[in-house]
Amino acid sequence: MDLLIYLALIPTLGVVAQWIAWRTGLPGILLLLLFGVLLGQFVQPDAFLAELTGGDAAKAGPELLFPIVSLSVAVIMFEGGLSLKFHELREAGGAAFRLVTLGAVITFFGTAAAAHFTLGLAWPISFLLGAILIVTGPTVIGPLLRQVRPTRRVASTLKWEGIVIDPIGAVLAVLVFENVLVHSSEPDLGSALFMLTKTIVVGMGLGCAGGAFLSTAFRRYWVPDQLHGIGTLSVGLLLYAISNHLAHESGLITVTVMGIWLTNQHHFDIEHIVELKENLRTLLIGCLFIVLGSRVVIDDVTAQGWHGILFLLLMIGIIRPISVFVSLWKSPLNWREQAFVASLAPRGIVAAAVSSVFALELERRSGSFDLAGSDQLATVTFLVIVGTVAVYGLAASPIAKLLGLADEKTNGILMVGADSWVRDFAEELTEVGVPVTLVDTNYNKVSQARVAGLRAECMNILNEHARQDLSIAGIGRFLAMTPNDEVNSLALRECRGMFESAQLYQLNFTVKNTSSRREMTRNLVGRQLFREGLTFSKIRELHQSGAVFKATKLTDSFTYADFIRRYNEVPELLCVVQSDGIPLLNTVSDPLKPEPGQTIVCLVTSVPLPQEHVAMDPEKKKDPKKTLDPEKKSDPQINTPEPS
Repeated sequence: MDLLIYLALIPTLGVVAQWIAWRTGLPGILLLLLFGVLLGQFVQPDAFLAELTGGDAAKAGPELLFPIVSLSVAVIMFEGGLSLKFHELREAGGAAFRLVTLGAVITFFGTAAAAHFTLGLAWPISFLLGAILIVTGPTVIGPLLRQVRPTRRVASTLKWEGIVIDPIGAVLAVLVFENVLVHSSEPDLGSALFMLTKTIVVGMGLGCAGGAFLSTAFRRYWVPDQLHGIGTLSVGLLLYAISNHLAHESGLITVTVMGIWLTNQHHFDIEHIVELKENLRTLLIGCLFIVLGSRVVIDDVTAQGWHGILFLLLMIGIIRPISVFVSLWKSPLNWREQAFVASLAPRGIVAAAVSSVFALELERRSGSFDLAGSDQLATVTFLVIVGTVAVYGLAASPIAKLLGLADEKTNGILMVGADSWVRDFAEELTEVGVPVTLVDTNYNKVSQARVAGLRAECMNILNEHARQDLSIAGIGRFLAMTPNDEVNSLALRECRGMFESAQLYQLNFTVKNTSSRREMTRNLVGRQLFREGLTFSKIRELHQSGAVFKATKLTDSFTYADFIRRYNEVPELLCVVQSDGIPLLNTVSDPLKPEPGQTIVCLVTSVPLPQEHVAMDPEKKKDPKKTLDPEKKSDPQINTPEPS
């Protein structure tokens, strides 16, 4: 295969796999690994690189590949650090600390024992594998949390554990390798403590120094805006390399600490930096899993047989639950939350990269070690990654719903704005089973909403700290409906990370001339609600004139056309609620076409016509003497609004 085609094929496969995962709800990491394995049946990266460079396939591939893998992992860990907010520690700090200390120790020894007795690995190799597999990782935890959407405390706990445990596992693996394998004949506790202290000091010192330097440089405008993202990336990679040079595997600590420093400072906005790192992370995760998956030999994995399956079952069903329940005993997390944490510990790219690095090192020193299982390190790790991602990825959502920690539906709506007509609209949606949360800065409007039985918060949606405290469990749509178009647009931009772009809606205040230079460009606004011309001011005017919001269920005998005819062709369709409770908003670009079985929510501006009116039955035009069946004079499905 041509090198250019190979380099272009890898990111393409990565994007395709993640797109399929998005469409099907399957774990993205699992699909990436499967794509990688399939690619490996046609092109082995080690042999391919060796052929290009004219080197040995056993050395040329790893020598060229793993520096790139190492730097890519650094970028992923840095992005993970950028997502760790100190305010989350109020709820999750104690539990996360227990998991990465006592829980990690239990996992380390439990995994080592399981590897020795089930796989027959020598004790030194078992301890090395135990150190590598204590990690979980942001590459797999993050996507699963976005898919499951558990309660905030559980999500924060798992996120902190997944990111912080990665450098801990890498450092522990180095200590085990140096003191259990290299110096097994004369282990030195003092040397091990010195190495650990050096790694922590170098990693945290360079991480804090990098964060402080970048904060100062950006705050004092030493760096132009267009260099913020790439400048941060280059500094992070340089410090990662320097840190690893000074103390092996301390670079992961460096980039994680630097990310935490930057995201928790309040002197300048880092949203553009975070956005760049998120895009890079998505690209790198796809490429890394496909490349590393293509290096795996299927025969080596299947050779593990039932011993490998037993080892995997012990890790999932015994070791993880014990480590969680013991470490979180008498913690703030209740038993349901602990049970969910115990049922989610997938391994990711850090485990794959670290195991591959040590597998390469063991190959280099093959003459120095004669230990059972030294050639199975990467294979067993790959088996654990595939197995845990598959099991946890498929079971996480059902378990969360069974434990009551995640809403089965995300049919709720978050409305920004709480004017009188917005409150009435929210009440009507609530009555048909659509949860609504109102947000407004006006306390009187919020109070009236609460009196009406609605969930309402008095806060500024543009305040970052207020958004962090706002619970959006079960909410999947965002409606910006304040009387200020600029506030609406800014609110949409600030909440892009909380909702999919397809679920961001905005209601214009008045009819806009999009060609006017005084108006905002289209890319700054969300999906325009309702129909052209039905604006905030128009709805407010109709509402003040006596129009009411009305929910009506359509049937085969009473269709939307019948409803329109009943109200003299003047009702405004706002929303449709499907039989499963999912609301569909009417928009200018995608007008709804209601069908029987759905519940429509309309703004009704006229008194319904009586059944005996000629407009209700066109046949009466032909026979004016035709009378209506008395039993059909009223429609039980329609609640006639009283005239104002």
